[in-house]
Amino acid sequence: MNVTPADFDGAANMQELYDLLGQCGIENGWNKPEPSLWPLPRRDFIPAHWSYSIGHAALNAAGRFVNTELAERRNLILANPVEGNKYPTVKTLVAAYQMVRSGEMARSHRHTANALRLVLDAEDDVFTIVGGNRIPMLPGDVLLTPNWSWHGHLNASSKDAYWMDFLDVPMVHMLGPMFFEHHPDALEKADEITIESPCRFPFSRTIERLESAPEIARGVRVIQLGEPALDTIALNVIRLDPGSTYSVSPSTISVIWAGMRGSGSAVIDERSYSFARGDAMAAPRGAAQSFLAHEQCYLLSVSDAPVLQALNWLRPIPA
Repeated sequence: MNVTPADFDGAANMQELYDLLGQCGIENGWNKPEPSLWPLPRRDFIPAHWSYSIGHAALNAAGRFVNTELAERRNLILANPVEGNKYPTVKTLVAAYQMVRSGEMARSHRHTANALRLVLDAEDDVFTIVGGNRIPMLPGDVLLTPNWSWHGHLNASSKDAYWMDFLDVPMVHMLGPMFFEHHPDALEKADEITIESPCRFPFSRTIERLESAPEIARGVRVIQLGEPALDTIALNVIRLDPGSTYSVSPSTISVIWAGMRGSGSAVIDERSYSFARGDAMAAPRGAAQSFLAHEQCYLLSVSDAPVLQALNWLRPIPA
């Protein structure tokens, strides 16, 4: 049926108007089952915690069955346990545990998503190759892969290497500009080792910077990696002395936390967790967060703050 302006003129009641609108592919804006605007951001993801000891064991099991020919990357996605979710860790970001076995390489590729990794366990002679630079991967190092940069990994050591990946893939999925391609060579050529790189934040240097950083509270020091590190992702490292606490008020920022060293306890939206080195925690938008150090510990905060700040959407949310 072809609807004409005259049909609307002849509508005898509201239901006939709705029927005509439906035939035209138009939805009325005054009687929607779900509002388009709401007074506060919705809470569509929940706090969560993942144990590196479990991830490590699971990767070892996967190493027996999954090789780099079968999978682009041998990784374990830390999907937020909210009902129906299979991928993001928080709304805009995803984290994963990854292993490259001794003698293996993970082939080079590139994509429009920004990525970074926190090295958990690796010996000398483990490298990430980013844009033709062969960059060492040592425990505690944070390594960047800016969007559309070629990157692959090589483990020339005698032991398996483990790290945690963080990507803004969920954000790219929402906006749509996802591109991906393989390097024409299996692994991008990079013969010389590049120790100093804008894509590497060595843990030793991070510790030195925190030593000289002012306390923002008793026993708490914070530094930022990069200004920010990536266009869409902010990285902060927090050092907590034994017994000290650090709190974060609810806001529009979504955060993934990762233990770099030491242990402690966390409360995220009234859910309590114990954390250790390599553990990950999801603090979705609107979550109040507090951390207590059982020993001196270092935490990495990975957030979508740059995007919210750039769009003037970074705001506190009432608890």
